[in-house]
Amino acid sequence: QVQLVESGGGLVQAGDSLRLSCAASGRTISIYALGWFRQAPGKEREFVAGILWVGRTLGFADSVKGRFTISKDNAKNTVHLQMNGLKPEDTAIYYCAVKANAGGDFGSWGQGTQVTVSS
Repeated sequence: QVQLVESGGGLVQAGDSLRLSCAASGRTISIYALGWFRQAPGKEREFVAGILWVGRTLGFADSVKGRFTISKDNAKNTVHLQMNGLKPEDTAIYYCAVKANAGGDFGSWGQGTQVTVSS
């Protein structure tokens, strides 16, 4: 089993930056990829960004391309989501999750961290 803990959310103004972190523990050797997702009130959860556990970026949602970057701290088994140029529409609860292989589903969801962007 893998346990995930998100941190770094907060209340910021439009144009500001935040860095979210997802710390993984437990059976991290089983991780193939880690993804960041978000869910805004009344909306479906959506994929934001993903990274292979070996460090190669999987991709970004079109809505965040050019503003968000993803990176992995190997020593700490932590993945960071750097969010720049934040917009009010980025307001959501951000979750991280992992999957064990390319064809599998994401699971082991963290508890989420709230990001609120005021205009």
